[in-house]
Amino acid sequence: MVGARIRIFRTHRGMSQSDLAARIGVAFQQVQKYEKGINRVGASRLSRIAAVLEISIGDLFEPSRNKRSDAKSPFRLLAERDALRVLTAFSRTRDPRVRRAIALLVETIADLRPAARSAAARPAAVKRMVPRQSKAGS
Repeated sequence: MVGARIRIFRTHRGMSQSDLAARIGVAFQQVQKYEKGINRVGASRLSRIAAVLEISIGDLFEPSRNKRSDAKSPFRLLAERDALRVLTAFSRTRDPRVRRAIALLVETIADLRPAARSAAARPAAVKRMVPRQSKAGS
């Protein structure tokens, strides 16, 4: 669980495994092993990781319930409506190219200006985009 939290906080910070490894003084393969739970993370290394990720050591075990910064926590984001549905569907996608395309699509949609986004998000607008099938014999 600690390794999974390291990965979540690292990716949330936009940091690669190589970047984290360099900053804590290990090879990136070691970070991979920490994140997959293959190797245990020692206390001093855990302290360095937390410092680099700008979190408390406790955040790697359990999220703090009283911190104001929790509003942007990746764990708090999962509590958002439909976030778990999106993540579950994403996990069923095996092709790495499709996964990157989905991530890019969601990021692009999220970065749209509100005026442009509201028109695209209306279900009626989406329905109009789907081509109608012609009936045989019409």
